[in-house]
Amino acid sequence: MVEAVTVTDRIRIPLTEIELEAVRAQGRGGQNVNKVASAIHLRFDAANSASLPDPVRERLLAMRDKRITADGIVVIKAQQSRSQARNRDAALDRLRQLILLAVRTRKPRVATRPSRASREKRKKDKRLRGKLKRSRSRVSDD
Repeated sequence: MVEAVTVTDRIRIPLTEIELEAVRAQGRGGQNVNKVASAIHLRFDAANSASLPDPVRERLLAMRDKRITADGIVVIKAQQSRSQARNRDAALDRLRQLILLAVRTRKPRVATRPSRASREKRKKDKRLRGKLKRSRSRVSDD
């Protein structure tokens, strides 16, 4: 059995920080769905996790993801499989993927100026568009 979720070689989240709860799955499934708690609810308190480095935690909490609550708790529900073990593995993998998104830093955008050719093309297109619109107007009786 796995004792920790390995995100990168430096980031390992122990299972003691992750709360896993087996619940009944939604949807179709026959009699099995009414008897067996095969879905998994995963809760991970990212805001207070000691295993996440501060920059990763800040980027994770800044993400606009519906799985992250305002309190900084990541909530994931896995119910695709009929097996509780496979749903558990799927939930842990989704948590790992979410944290991996926060690990990667985005390269800052460098502002550039439009080229001379692109400025001239824009002006030409504006002139053509204006000419087309003028041609649609009413003709005077002069």
